[in-house]
Order: sequence, then structure tokens, then C-alpha cells
Amino acid sequence: MPEDLVLAVDQGTSSTKCLLVDASGAVVATGSAPVPIRYPRPGWVEQDAAEILDSVRTAAAQCLSGVPKKAITAVGFSTQRESAVVWDRRTGLPAGPVLGWQDQRAQPICDGLRDKGQADRVRAISGLPLDPMFSAAKLRWLLDRTPDAAVGTIDAWLVHALTGSHHIEVGNASRTQLLDVRTGTWSPDLLGLFGVPDSALPEITPSSGQLGRIGEHGGVLAGLPITAVLGDSHAALYAHGDQADHGVKVTYGTGSSVMRLGEVDNDGVCLTVAWNDRLAVEGNIRSSGSTVAWLAELLGTEPDRIAAMAVDAGSDGVHLVPAFGGLAAPWWDDTAVGVLSGLTLGTRPAQLARAAVESIAHQVADVVDAMGGAEAVLADGGASSNDLLMQIQADLLGVPVKRARTPNLSALGAAFLAGDFRPPLDYDEFRPRPGDRAAQRSAWRDALARARTPSIPHPRRP
Repeated sequence: MPEDLVLAVDQGTSSTKCLLVDASGAVVATGSAPVPIRYPRPGWVEQDAAEILDSVRTAAAQCLSGVPKKAITAVGFSTQRESAVVWDRRTGLPAGPVLGWQDQRAQPICDGLRDKGQADRVRAISGLPLDPMFSAAKLRWLLDRTPDAAVGTIDAWLVHALTGSHHIEVGNASRTQLLDVRTGTWSPDLLGLFGVPDSALPEITPSSGQLGRIGEHGGVLAGLPITAVLGDSHAALYAHGDQADHGVKVTYGTGSSVMRLGEVDNDGVCLTVAWNDRLAVEGNIRSSGSTVAWLAELLGTEPDRIAAMAVDAGSDGVHLVPAFGGLAAPWWDDTAVGVLSGLTLGTRPAQLARAAVESIAHQVADVVDAMGGAEAVLADGGASSNDLLMQIQADLLGVPVKRARTPNLSALGAAFLAGDFRPPLDYDEFRPRPGDRAAQRSAWRDALARARTPSIPHPRRP
């Protein structure tokens, strides 16, 4: 067993993964544990904070079985971001459900602020459009039911539960919609608008450094230092290293995160803190891999079968706009509806499968267009293993798609930052093929128009 190992804890929406990584970037050991998701009402998405913590301890125990603790020098965390957590100040125990990043129950709070003309003010300070995906409105909803509690995001909950401190990493804080994105501090204006007292919020910390030592509640993690915390999308971007300076990173998961370093003048994308003091722009897509999962359930099959069916078929004019909970970037249309268009008596499951895969690539292309285009797309995440999707993405954008050969980039990015090393990645490259991209994109926009609310304007191209 080599020494100077870094443990990466990747706490995602559906599972927690742990990777033990050496300084070359090689993965020495792994562990994982599922995390249940509940849907108690339409638009409500809940998890249990205690189950999330248990999943971290379980995955870590699997990963570190037989590994001497002295070989581990640091722990880095990559976490789901906008999900909101509430816990009792005295006991440290959860005081309500975790409201997942997809949860829409706080929509009335956002609507109230929009009706008061505050949407532009919120965006100007936070860099984010007024939307219930972000944590602020969810935190307000939780505090209305649990006054005087402590609140935070998943990273803040895990750091608190494992170290006893009440801290939040600056990149995760930038996703709450309560941070002044340019100063890196809680905004008194935003706290006032959302009615969240600063006494309930964690203290903001950098993404790397001595961020706490894990106590006895950490199980096998007890005694280990935390030296990096990142949001999952930010961690994946960090893992791409120098490639990130010129490309747009796309993490293909349940939803998709499209992110690039720097700033772009376009209201269709968000300004966020990537890590420490580096800014980035991002567009979030609510339904990517979940679109394929939905269609698989509808057709009584498995997601892998949907992907296989799509390879041997064209969409034949069928488009699926997966606005199951509205549309996020670059449209920010909460009232958009899911649409299947172009159906004929000849439409079969294979055409639906192809349309589902194409919908992912079209949505990513919408965000990349809003960012002003890209020299290349840097792809990672579970759905990036689909060669057809990667090729369609290259064809629609007209630029190469470079897929990281190493999986689990969110975890690796956390490990790289925690261990202060950044080995280069290897990529598979998909180059665009000749074709009428303009016609394909125009047909998609026609389908999108059927799904969208007419009164919401299109984002400007930079």
C-alpha cells in the first residue's frame, strides 16, 4: 500500500462514492453507498440528512478497509450543491428534510420577490437568476417551519456533523443565492430579501486549506484532516486542469452542468465561484440522464436499452423537450412543460429513444451558445460514456468533444485539490461530422417554442 494517499468523498444526489487516490492520480481503492430520494408531492424532492451522513461513513469504510490510517494524508469533499439542510443547534441532529436541488416547493417565495420587482437586484448581487433551484428560498421555507435552527448546504452539513464546526465552502456558498459573488461574503441585502438571518448561516471558508479535523462521529474517518471542499461541478472542472482554461466543461449526469472559467455577459447563464477566488459561468440543465431513465420506465425497459435503441435509429422528426419541472439555463422558464412533438403513426420506441438522447445534446448546445460558443467541450459524468451522445454533441456544436477516459472526475478534482497535485488527464476525442447543423438546431428550437412560456424572452448571445 503506497503512502501519501488522499481520500476523496463524492457526495452526490443518488449515492456517495469514495476514492483513495495517490499522487499520480491513480485510484487505489473505492467504496460506495446509495442515498434514497423521496418525492412526497409533485415538485417536492427530499432526502434525509442522517442517511446522507451514514452513506459517507459506509462508503468510506468500504474504501479504507485494510488501509492503514497513517497512509492517508488528507480528505477532500465533492458535494451536491443547492440542496438545503436544517439542523438543531443544540443537538446537532437534522431538524427537517433535505430539500433537494430539484425541489420546487419554494417557488411561491421566488414569485413573491419577482412580483415586487426584485429579480434584477438578486441577479446583480448573487450572479444567479431568481429560481427555486438555488438554496435561498428553500432555506427560507425550512426556517419558517424550524425557527432558530442552523441551516446550510450539503457540504456545510457534512463538515458540521464530522468536525463540529459551522462552515460552508465559498463555491457552495455562491450557489445559495445569498452570497455577494464578487466579494465572497454574505450579502445583507439578499439576507433581508429572503428573510434568512446571518446567525443561522455557516461561516464562509476557502475551498482549500486546513478546513477541520474529523472527530469521533466520523467512524473510520476520525482523526483525518479535511483540506479541500468543492461543489461537484466545480470539482470536475478543477480536475480537467489546464484544459479548463480553453474549453467548456460539461458534466453529464441526472442533470447537466455546463461551466467555463471567466465571465460572460449573458443573463441565460450564472456567475459563480469556481474555487477560492476564481469565478466561472455556468448553466444548469435539470433533466439529462433522468430523461433517459424516465423514458425507460415509461416503456418498461432499462436505461441501457434506451441508449442501445437510439444507436440504430434516427429521430425522424421527433423531438422530446424534457421540461418536467420547467427549464433551467439558458431559458429559466419554470412554467415550461414537457413536450413530445413530431409524432406520426410510424413513430416507434426507437425514435423516442433517439429523441431522448438528442434532447441532452441540444440542451447543452443551448447553454454553450449562450456562453458564446467553445473551442472544445470537456465531457465527464456517467452519461458521457455514451459514444452516440458524445458524437451527436460534437455534430450539433461543430467543435471537438474531449471525453475524459478517467471516470469520477468530481471525486478526482476534490482529491487533486486536497492533495495539492494535478496530474494531466487522457481523453477520447469525438470530432464533428459534416451535416446540416443549422437545420437540426432550428427544428429543436421549434419544439422548444412549443414547450416554453411565450412571455419569457430568449437569452442574448454574447
